[in-house]
Amino acid sequence: MRLPCEVEVRNCHLPTLGLKSRGKGVRAVVSLCQPPGRNELQPGSSTEPGGRACLLVSTMKDKQGTRYKLKENIEQFFTKFVDEGKATVRLKEPPVDICLSKANPGNLKTFLSAMRLAHRGCDVNTPLSTLKPLKTSEFEKYKVKMVITSKKDYPLRKNFPYYLEHLQASYCGLTQVDMRILCLKNLTTLHLSHNCIKKLPDTIGDLIHLQELNLNDNQLEAFSVTLCKSTLQKSLKSLDLSKNKIKALPVQFCQFRELTNLNLNDNELIHLPFKIGQLTNLRFLSAARNKLRNLPCNFKMLSLEYLDLFGNTFEKPEVLPIIKLQVPLTLLESCSQALLSYRIPYGPDIIPYHLCQDLDTAKTCVCGRFCLQSFIQGTTMLDLHSVAHTVVIVDNMGDPPKSQYSLGSS
Repeated sequence: MRLPCEVEVRNCHLPTLGLKSRGKGVRAVVSLCQPPGRNELQPGSSTEPGGRACLLVSTMKDKQGTRYKLKENIEQFFTKFVDEGKATVRLKEPPVDICLSKANPGNLKTFLSAMRLAHRGCDVNTPLSTLKPLKTSEFEKYKVKMVITSKKDYPLRKNFPYYLEHLQASYCGLTQVDMRILCLKNLTTLHLSHNCIKKLPDTIGDLIHLQELNLNDNQLEAFSVTLCKSTLQKSLKSLDLSKNKIKALPVQFCQFRELTNLNLNDNELIHLPFKIGQLTNLRFLSAARNKLRNLPCNFKMLSLEYLDLFGNTFEKPEVLPIIKLQVPLTLLESCSQALLSYRIPYGPDIIPYHLCQDLDTAKTCVCGRFCLQSFIQGTTMLDLHSVAHTVVIVDNMGDPPKSQYSLGSS
């Protein structure tokens, strides 16, 4: 039984000596193994089935591996973060902590259960590995990073290593996302730049650990609402959609609350999502060389370190016309304003689903109220340095740093 992961072996006596461990694991394969020959057994060691399993930690530098006795030798398990693929096993002899991380959570739980049985001297009930040194090819199966930069190197007949965390497949002529990639559940970084991808599958949202997605220089025309509502909401931190053909992003795009880097350069965007101010963690935003004529009112809620809007043709503010809206407002409009203004929780289990969609896409009025249908739009000036520390922009007159944003009013 083998478990690929990162391992750090810490001496439990270091803290008492005032020393600290490195705090960084190395890529390894930990195995539950058959016992050594009888002449290698320590005095008093048991030979019954359960007592024979030992722990072997092998790395690329030490393929022979280091062996640890398990029977009646585990002092404590630390499994608070086992669902994140992390656990620590404290041994009595030698007095070390074996810290496991970046493991498949399900496999880690099975491995820890087998270790408990071996500690108690029970039958492990799982195939045990041999104590033979691992081959380099064995580690290849557990590689975590792969970079492909040409079509001829793209694997067509063999699968990607299951444990990949970083995958780059650029200049491969891909017209769609390879479905085999969607099986790589440990992926944190996916680069598919410089291909010919026209549409993203919604199932890419099943990559629950994905933090960085690069789709630069493809042929995307849209970004689906389903993908905006996927588990990527909680994991995605960096998104590169530059050099595509995207004309608009759905308002649900603003549910990517963990985004810190967003690159929208060289698209065909006419406007940004009007709730973009909800991206509270966003620090770097580039939307250069698009067709933006103004910015949404909610834009002023951002707090950026870097903003690039170069190459957009922003319009000058127009005089707000005198418009009278329907008075009194409809009951639906009044209720929606109250719900949003007082931040009353709502959901499809409380009100109809279509009303939830209306509330999710409510606009902000010039007067400051939220609205669904009754509103007036106008434009005014915004000093972009109030939004971002560094601003890259040249307006119609060739002068930085001000531009317009649109407002809605009831």
